Amino acid sequence: MLLGSKQPVVAKANAIIRRPVEEVFHFVADGFFENYPKWSPEVVELKALSEGPLRVGSMARQVRIDHGHRSESTFKVTELQPNRRISFSGISNPYHCAYEFENPANVPGPSTRVAFTFELSELEMFMKPFEKLIRAAVQEGVERTVKNLKNLIEGKS
Repeated sequence: MLLGSKQPVVAKANAIIRRPVEEVFHFVADGFFENYPKWSPEVVELKALSEGPLRVGSMARQVRIDHGHRSESTFKVTELQPNRRISFSGISNPYHCAYEFENPANVPGPSTRVAFTFELSELEMFMKPFEKLIRAAVQEGVERTVKNLKNLIEGKS
């Protein structure tokens, strides 16, 4: 049972990727099962639980190792707007994340602004004393995710 902070833990980050929106979206959404562990190396196992291409309602299971802590979660695609947005929600854990894609008007050449938001709905009561550390770790992870995406898509390692 989740009791504790009623304030969700929310972290956001964005980056400009020097590639067209369609290419960036394709890498994230269409290549999700192949590419997600590349931009989020904490994911040590990822398995599709639904057949066919990624779509609203598709489900997956992941195993992550974050700062030495192993966790498993099942999640589903809750929103999929081609070249605009893809969202996931945890089924086994209370989280939601979204990737938004837009062509920034003030950047010359083919570019995409990717905005990533991660929200942990509630903290378990025993985690409440560590809330400040958890918020900092989640923000750091979100920023690292966006940086990894940028580097992978632009061909930097």
